[in-house]
Order: sequence, then C-alpha cells, then structure tokens
Amino acid sequence: MPRLPLKAAGILSVSLVPASVLTGCGTFDDVPRGTTSLLQVLTPQTTPSEAAEMATDPYSAENRFKGTTLLSNADFGGSPVYLDLYLDGVDDPDPGVRTASIRALGRHGDPEHAPLIIAGLEDENRLVRIEAARALQRVHSSDAVTPLIAAVNIDNESDADVRAAAADALGQYQENRVVQALIGALRDPRLVVNNRVQKSLRTLTGQNFGIERRMWIDWYNETEDVFAAAQPYTYPIFHRKRRPIEYLPLVPAPPNETTSTPVGLDPLIDD
Repeated sequence: MPRLPLKAAGILSVSLVPASVLTGCGTFDDVPRGTTSLLQVLTPQTTPSEAAEMATDPYSAENRFKGTTLLSNADFGGSPVYLDLYLDGVDDPDPGVRTASIRALGRHGDPEHAPLIIAGLEDENRLVRIEAARALQRVHSSDAVTPLIAAVNIDNESDADVRAAAADALGQYQENRVVQALIGALRDPRLVVNNRVQKSLRTLTGQNFGIERRMWIDWYNETEDVFAAAQPYTYPIFHRKRRPIEYLPLVPAPPNETTSTPVGLDPLIDD
C-alpha cells in the first residue's frame, strides 16, 4: 500500500533512491520492506486508510484537517471515495477543515461541485473565502461569475487576498460584465489586487493599459469585439526554484505544479 509522508505544511513529494542505499547498515535493520527513500525512515508515515480515518475523526478537527490535506495532496486523492470526504468537509464546523476540503475540491473536483465551492465565498472565515476563490480558478462554472464579481468588489469583500484571487478567477470568463467589473476593480487601493486585475484584463482582451482606468474605459467603449485578442486562461500554480539544500541527494525537490486550464473550460474557446 502506498505511504504518505506527513509534514506540518502538508505533503511533499519524496525523491526515490535505490533500495541498496538502505541496506548494509545496522541502523536500518527494522526498515519496512519496500522503503525507497531515507526520508521515509526519518519522517512519520501515514497510509491512505489511516489518512481517511483521520479525515473522518468526529472528535478531532486537527485530525480531520490533516487527513483531508494528506488525501487531497496525493495523486490518488481524486478517487470517488475521497471526493465524498471532501464534499462532507465543506460543511464542517471547523474552518480549517472547510478550507482543506474546498482546496481539495479545487484540485480534484468537477464543475458539478462548483456550487459548494461558490458557497465558500460567503464563509465568515477569510481563509475559507480565499480558498474558495482559488478553487474557482481551477473549476469552471458560469454560475461562479456573479459571485466572483461580487468578491472582487471592495464594497462587498473586505479581504484583499480574496479580492485578488477572485480577480484572477474571472480571467477565464469572456463576458462583457466581467471586463466591466475588472475595470471597476482597478480603483482598489491594494497592489496585489491591481496586479491580478491587470493580469485578467490582459488575458481577456490582449491589451495592456496598466492601472489607467480611463484608458481601459475608453478602449472598451470604442471596441466592438473586446475579446478578439483574448489569450488562453491558465490558473496560477505553486512553483519556486530549488533551495541549495534541495540539490543534495535524498532531499526532495519542491512540490512544483504544472499549469493547466480549469476543468470544464475549453482551452481555446469559452463556453
């Protein structure tokens, strides 16, 4: 059975090394058969079944959070049995579990799960709202447009990180009301929001007028087809360069992701 390395910050991929590295040393006499990395010896291990038990622990929100995170970060985390756990978790009384469950749906869910993710934009906890907006960057649904437009508006959403994530998610929807909302959001005082708004406007229109709202408004009013030069939308991913220590043997590389288009979105033509 595959094993999942449990770490405080979540799942990190483990570099594989020859099994012979683990033999010939008395220190590792009790290493389980099939171990392929020194880190598997030094790091506490959790099996998928154990992670599932943690994710459904009725007495510990911490266990539910850890179990959900372990499963959702695994390659097999999109299996139907685990999806059911995430679906249950979005209604968990603990905000950490709700956050992890919505993140899992963003990674493994389909457009049919969008309503549950969208509901997270109204959560009282800012971290849940942030994760909902980020999940909607990866799950395409026309039902998300109106809630995302509301979330990018500073009059409706007080948290800048939520507004920024919502602005990015809107970049996949080629609709006039989306462009209008993004142009309006350029008045946001936070740079992180301005940057995401500009990125989405460039994706949708192929134009780059910076944060000059008047230039955007004039161009929009004078242009018949504002999406004529639109570019394909891809969602943001985690990616960073290796740290010096990560070039050493047995030390895993950073868990970088591969960019793609949201599930449910035609990569060339919006529906």
